[in-house]
Amino acid sequence: MRILKENNNILMGLLIGVTVPLLGYFCIETIFNLLTEQGIMDEVSMSSTGKRQRTMALVAICFNIIPLQVIRSRTFGSIIKGIVFATMLYAAFWVYYFKSSLFI
Repeated sequence: MRILKENNNILMGLLIGVTVPLLGYFCIETIFNLLTEQGIMDEVSMSSTGKRQRTMALVAICFNIIPLQVIRSRTFGSIIKGIVFATMLYAAFWVYYFKSSLFI
């Protein structure tokens, strides 16, 4: 936490806000691939590939809630602003990227 106190700025929040969803997406994708290889989860058909990718991206964006709550309890205001800004950018990109399947 000492590092966060010294770096209580928006740039540190942006770094956290951009990194956490990327790591979350790759973790979710790895888990899904392992479950598919083990036969626990069904293979993805062409019609459901987009739905799975859309859902994994949304869950990865929601991974930002975890550091946001941890940092909020310690009152690092500037870092929170950076995380929220990165989350809003990801959410806007998500809506733009998947707009054809969202608004039918």
